[in-house]
Amino acid sequence: MRVAMWQAWLAGIAVSAVALASLAAAQHSANSQSASSPAGDIERGKYLVNDVAMCGECHTPRNANGELKYDAWLQGATTWVRPVAPIQPWADTAPPLAGMPSFTDTQFATVLEQGIGPEGETLRPPMHIYHMHHDDAKAIIAYLKSLPAGNR
Repeated sequence: MRVAMWQAWLAGIAVSAVALASLAAAQHSANSQSASSPAGDIERGKYLVNDVAMCGECHTPRNANGELKYDAWLQGATTWVRPVAPIQPWADTAPPLAGMPSFTDTQFATVLEQGIGPEGETLRPPMHIYHMHHDDAKAIIAYLKSLPAGNR
């Protein structure tokens, strides 16, 4: 009886392992297909910018009520976040990202992948330091370049 329970338990683990491996292979295949297309890069970049890094919170201007101006999405803005105590060097503005007017692809990839500014400088707070995977940085760049540059 104990041997049968042990065998059933091992068989269950084996079936679970095979199912997980199949699921992982299918997910990898789906990710490879969507990431290899320009549209897939743009959609992934949009997700990373809007839902993960939340770039719009600082790089989009706000109206008098403090609400984001969606018609000026990622057009650069005055930094609304302030530290409790002064921090030097605090960035008073966030540069425009839409259309990538201020950066080359390589410069912006360095910002995202290494946390180093376009001229080799340390990024100023409140900018987060990211250490993104190169494919994520490429997707973000594809999305930002797909947006119209503003007239700010």
